[in-house]
Amino acid sequence: MSSRSAAVAVLPLDPQADIGRRAWVTCPNCQDHRECATCAQGGRCREHWRYLLTNTGSLLHLQCPSCTHVWDHETGFGATRTRRPGADGGPRPR
Repeated sequence: MSSRSAAVAVLPLDPQADIGRRAWVTCPNCQDHRECATCAQGGRCREHWRYLLTNTGSLLHLQCPSCTHVWDHETGFGATRTRRPGADGGPRPR
């Protein structure tokens, strides 16, 4: 009987990942910021940033460089997202 460790699937970095587009948001997957004094004070440290892949108004699409987790984060700041009438396939208002 052999002993194997459980394999964990790790996503590659998204092709849109660019170090020039970053956001300082906590990763809901690895939470690698927990032991950081700068992050605990609400600051922007050099290690715990996320790739800002895209955004639509206040909705950010992010990827963590530590664990490669991808998620959306609603900031509620600035331009908010609105749906166009009929965008969900329903009838358009006349």
